[in-house]
Amino acid sequence: MHVPVLLKEVIDLLDPKEGEFIIDGTAGAGGHSREILKKVGESGKVALVDWDKRNIENLKKEFSGANAIFFNANYAELPGLIKDGNLPKADGLLLDLGFSSDQLAGSGRGFSFNPPAGGEPLLMTYGDESETLEEFLRRATFSELADIISRYGEERYARRIAEAIFSKKSAIRNTEDLAAVIRTAVPKSYERGRLHPATRTFQALRIYLNKELDNLKSVLDSLEEIIKPGGRVAIISFHSLEDRIVKSAFNESAKKGRLKILTKKPITASLEEVRNNPRARSAKLRAAALI
Repeated sequence: MHVPVLLKEVIDLLDPKEGEFIIDGTAGAGGHSREILKKVGESGKVALVDWDKRNIENLKKEFSGANAIFFNANYAELPGLIKDGNLPKADGLLLDLGFSSDQLAGSGRGFSFNPPAGGEPLLMTYGDESETLEEFLRRATFSELADIISRYGEERYARRIAEAIFSKKSAIRNTEDLAAVIRTAVPKSYERGRLHPATRTFQALRIYLNKELDNLKSVLDSLEEIIKPGGRVAIISFHSLEDRIVKSAFNESAKKGRLKILTKKPITASLEEVRNNPRARSAKLRAAALI
């Protein structure tokens, strides 16, 4: 079962109350939503939003009560969803920018470099409308590939990895092939064995294909269309690129008097949580309240 990261801290900061309307913009496996639904009660409402159609189908089976509504959509579309659905502005918004465990393993969409033997298709997209990894590799230039791996993966061997992928792309048919090519491009002592050689490259390609940073910037620019005055937003990021964007947007809005920052420094997981849920190790939670 998927374990939600920083659950207690998220609930403390969002502070969902009986009768409130809360949006879980990245509902995933429903770990945070489950607790939020308890807090808002039958008189409240929670919008569960997820770009992955399979997640929404599973969520509908579990949360079938009248106080849950579902959207198979990207969280960047929230202003339109609220307007078209004739919904009020929310009392709270949660974005957990990480993966649920079942997205990483066995999703069939190519997110994992450790899938069952044979690999997964070269998709690496949440929705069917996005350009797939296979399509991108077919058209990508060496310099474009190297830039993406360096910028979004912060990978020091970006050029070597890009060269290996570019020279062998006709032979890369699935994620297993891709991970194997990446492994050949880095030193055997890569990260002293602490990190799989494909981790940063897969991250970079996923971020690029799904326009994840653009989507994050878009929703941060639209907070006043999504959340009512006094409402709260909590965002969990898992790498420095996302955290810098959230920190910068919060600081700029605070300077303009549009929100109050509730977390002077990002909240991180306790040692106990990391022991029980290793993926919490890199999680950073920032929160703010609209003015």
